[in-house]
Amino acid sequence: MGFKYGTTSGNLNQTISASDNNGSLSATLSGLTAGTTYYYKAFVTVSGTGDHSNQSETFYGEEYSFIPVGAVTTGDASNITASGATLSASYANVVTGTHAPQEIYFAYGTNNNNLNQYAYYNNGISTASGSFSVNIASLSDNTTYYYKVYMSVWNGTALQEISGSVRSFTTPQAVQQPQTPTGWLEMPSYTTAGMLGTTTSSLTDLYKVTHWATMGGTTQRNYTCLYDPEMYASYWVAYPLCSAHLGTGSLKNFTYDPDVPSAKQTNLTNGAYGVALITPNYENNVYSRGHQIPNADRNGVSAMQSQTYYITNMTPQIQNGFNSPLWSGLEDAVRAQTSYTDTVYVVTGAAFRKKGSSDTINTITNTHDGKVLPVPNYYWKVILKVTRSGGNITGAQAIGVWIPHEDLKNHSYTEYMYSVDQIEQWTGFDFFPNLPDQIETAAESSTSTSWFTNPSQSNNISGITGNNWGSF
Repeated sequence: MGFKYGTTSGNLNQTISASDNNGSLSATLSGLTAGTTYYYKAFVTVSGTGDHSNQSETFYGEEYSFIPVGAVTTGDASNITASGATLSASYANVVTGTHAPQEIYFAYGTNNNNLNQYAYYNNGISTASGSFSVNIASLSDNTTYYYKVYMSVWNGTALQEISGSVRSFTTPQAVQQPQTPTGWLEMPSYTTAGMLGTTTSSLTDLYKVTHWATMGGTTQRNYTCLYDPEMYASYWVAYPLCSAHLGTGSLKNFTYDPDVPSAKQTNLTNGAYGVALITPNYENNVYSRGHQIPNADRNGVSAMQSQTYYITNMTPQIQNGFNSPLWSGLEDAVRAQTSYTDTVYVVTGAAFRKKGSSDTINTITNTHDGKVLPVPNYYWKVILKVTRSGGNITGAQAIGVWIPHEDLKNHSYTEYMYSVDQIEQWTGFDFFPNLPDQIETAAESSTSTSWFTNPSQSNNISGITGNNWGSF
């Protein structure tokens, strides 16, 4: 069984065997000439049986015809970027010359059932077989695209559209170019009161205050705090830190923050926490007036250092076993970064509860004004440094520290280091939102600590020269 075929009707001078699929015959022809009419008919030869076993008879079907139009095949995608790609295709046995293929294009899109974008190949086809490609652009990054090739070919009497199969490729995520940030790098963002670890305040009750002072003959920002007058504490204090801030100056004058009504603060003159404090002997007192931005971080600029004694910068902090030596050791480590880094960006916070938790909040009573002062259950810091090329940020390193507020005299802050992402989950704040997105994502997810604990081994930021006092 098989087929007789040829290019002349009634003179089918070629034969091909056929396969039988439940009574249906089929065969695949090759080497045909596009645009030429071919004629064919099926046949079956039946052998005799019994006394007629040496006889056979051939039965033929009706004669039909067809005109081969060639084939086009969708090829690979190459040169794939976040926004573009090159699509390829091959073709074989098509009519050329006067009736060369027309309307040669790729349809593509993000839905394989709706290829609604088009890229045309306009260079023409001059050979019966070959290949071609088309570049496409304006794609979205990190997206799967589907594509398929189309071609109109001559079938002997008219142009007929043929196509390849649907293929796909995925664009990579865009590599964000270095950018100049649009705001202060240390500044956190926040959106709802539920992020703040307490249910007593709404955002409208809070005071977000930035303090300014003269440094090097110009007005510079000192630090920003987010103060809750119902908790008598700032949820965070954010500031830049560079070597020009540091020195040997010594001030001590606890005073009200002039940017917050004094009635919404508490009197923290000597003895406010119950026993008069005789510096440096805290042995008879549980709590010290804990700075969030340490006065030692500004002891090179007296106008800035005096502002670190504002009441809005203070919280009741366990002195022996927490403030000293654990917390002060962390503050020393932050300052040590300034020997190897242009600017360190720091956010320090007092947390009364983890986000979503119901931690019990203990209180003490101020002996001067009788105000009940909540005591933080945790203290935390997030620290950032960046690399730059010109005015652009090209990389960043960040780490967080989250420490239970209790006697930890036999512990080190290094036991409590976490990714910034983790600190964000516990506080609900968004840190370093003014970094370029991809740089922020990489830095905040990292748990690497060596750059912070061994800064001399991780100096990848240019040092300070001349009067450059940090990029803040």
